[in-house]
Amino acid sequence: MLRGLVLDFGGVLTDFGDDFAAPEPPLVGVVRTARRHGVRTALLSNADGLWSPPREWDGLFDVVVVSGEVGLAKPDAAIYLLTAQRLGLEPAECVFVDDLAVNVRGAAAVGMVGVHHTSIASTVDELAVLIEFPSI
Repeated sequence: MLRGLVLDFGGVLTDFGDDFAAPEPPLVGVVRTARRHGVRTALLSNADGLWSPPREWDGLFDVVVVSGEVGLAKPDAAIYLLTAQRLGLEPAECVFVDDLAVNVRGAAAVGMVGVHHTSIASTVDELAVLIEFPSI
């Protein structure tokens, strides 16, 4: 069973789709729903060590892993393993979402379920099936 949701920042959590007037990117709402259903959440970004998530997302993620802070970067297997470890989960218990296929393949190589984000609708549909909670 999948108990962890790991998402990339740029291109995934910054994707507003066609609704640029929305108060927050739609996948942020998915993270909120996942947390309400007991899913552990992580943000995994290849940003430098000076970057941090927006303040309004405080408490949204159980774990934030930033490449510049840990000295690892996607698609290196070690960064996915570190993220799962920090979540307290096995890689096979996690689904990873990224807009770059190479990064999704890296996560899949360590046993995570990978979702290649190409649109909000397709990502939400896949996550609804994979995580198995109602009404994402």
